[in-house]
Amino acid sequence: MPTDPTPDLDLAAHLFEALHEKTFDGIGVTRDAYGPGEQAAHDLIRATAEGLRLEIDTDPAGNLYMTLPGSDRQAKRIVLGSHLDSVPQGGDYDGAAGVLAGLAAVAGMQNAGFTPRRDTTVIAIRAEEAGAWFPISYPGSNAALGRLPPSALGVRRLDTGRTLEEHMRALGLDPAAVRTAKPRLSPDNTAVYLELHIEQGPVLDAEQIPIGIVTGIPGSRRLRAARVLGEYNHSGATPRRYRRDAAIALAELAHRLDDHWATLETEGHSLVCTFCVLATTAEASFTKIPGEARFQLDIRGVNPAGVDAMFAELHRLTRLIESRRGVRFDLGDETGSTASPMDATVQAGLARAAEALTIPYRCMPSGGGHDAAAFAQADIPAGMLFVRSQHGSHNPNEAMRMEDFAAGCAVLTRWAADMAA
Repeated sequence: MPTDPTPDLDLAAHLFEALHEKTFDGIGVTRDAYGPGEQAAHDLIRATAEGLRLEIDTDPAGNLYMTLPGSDRQAKRIVLGSHLDSVPQGGDYDGAAGVLAGLAAVAGMQNAGFTPRRDTTVIAIRAEEAGAWFPISYPGSNAALGRLPPSALGVRRLDTGRTLEEHMRALGLDPAAVRTAKPRLSPDNTAVYLELHIEQGPVLDAEQIPIGIVTGIPGSRRLRAARVLGEYNHSGATPRRYRRDAAIALAELAHRLDDHWATLETEGHSLVCTFCVLATTAEASFTKIPGEARFQLDIRGVNPAGVDAMFAELHRLTRLIESRRGVRFDLGDETGSTASPMDATVQAGLARAAEALTIPYRCMPSGGGHDAAAFAQADIPAGMLFVRSQHGSHNPNEAMRMEDFAAGCAVLTRWAADMAA
C-alpha cells in the first residue's frame, strides 16, 4: 500500500472555480455567515464529499463534517479544515483554501489506496468571519466544541438585524440543541486540528517563501465604539486657546500611540495597532469645530504583554490630552480574545514534512484570528499552515498562486498521512 499519497489538486482547482461562480457578487465574493452565500458554498462542498463517498454529518450549528474512515474507528480523529464564509465583497481564497486543501488531501489518500489508521475528517466551519456579520468570535467552531455561550444566539447580524438563532432556524438548523453546548469535537475524540490558510499579509511573498508554519494566533483588545467629546463652535470666530476640538484630540492620540508602538517594537515586542475608524460625526460641517469624534481601535499580539503595554499608554495619553485640550474620552466597552500558541508537536511535524518534500518554509505568527484558536483554547492540539498570497485578504483582489497552494497541500497531506499511519 502506498505511504505517500499526493493531494488531488485538480479537484481543488475545480472547486475554487465553482465557488467563485456561485458566490461572485459582481465585485468580489460574498458568502454571508448563516445566509445564502455561505449555504451555497456548504451545499457545493457537501455534494463533492458525497461524490467522494466520504461519511457526511452536520452538527446543530451547521458545521459540516466529511470523514474518510480509518482502520481503527475508536482512535482519535484528525481534523483538517477551515471556514467557507467570507466578508462582504471578499476574495476567493480566505477560508475556502483550507477546506479545499483538506478535501484534496483525503481524495489523494483515496486515489493512492491509502487507508488511514485514524478517521480523517474535513470540516467546513460556519461563520469564522463573524466580525463582518455577527459581533462575536468563532461561533461555528465554538459550537462544535461545546463552548458557544447561549447568549451568543441572541446576537444580531449587523446587516439584517436578525439574531443568530433566527438565521440558524431559517436554514433548518437547531439552535435549541446548540444551546445545550454538547461538544461534537473534544480532546476525548480529536487528536489534532490543522488549518491551512492564505497568509493575510505580505511577509511570505516579500521573502519569496511558499509556506509558513504558524507559531501562534494573536489575542486582541478592541474598542468598537470609543468617542472624544469636545465642543462644537464657530470655525472662524473661535481662537485656538478657546477650542475643545475633538478631531484634533483624536489625531493627537493616534499619532502618539503610533509612536509608542514603534518604541515597543524596538524593545522586541511584536504586535499591531490599527485605528480602524477615525471620524467626525454627521453634525460636522465646514463652519464648525468638531465637537465629537469617534474611533475604533484594534490592538493584537501573540504576547499579551505588548498589547497590555499599548493599552496602558492609551489610558495615559487620554488623561494627558483631556487636560491639555479640554475634551473627554469615552472609550466604551472593551472586547477581545485570548492569544493562542499553536501546538509545538504539530509545528515540528509540519517542519519535518516540509523538509522531506524540500519545500522552503518560515515559522511565523499569525496576524489575524482563526478557528484554530478556538481549538487550542478547547485543549485540542492545533496547528496552521500559511500559503503565500498576494494583495492581502478580505478584498476582491486576493490572489494565490496554485503552485504555492500545491506546496501547502503537499505538506498538509504528508503530515496527515504520517499522523494517520
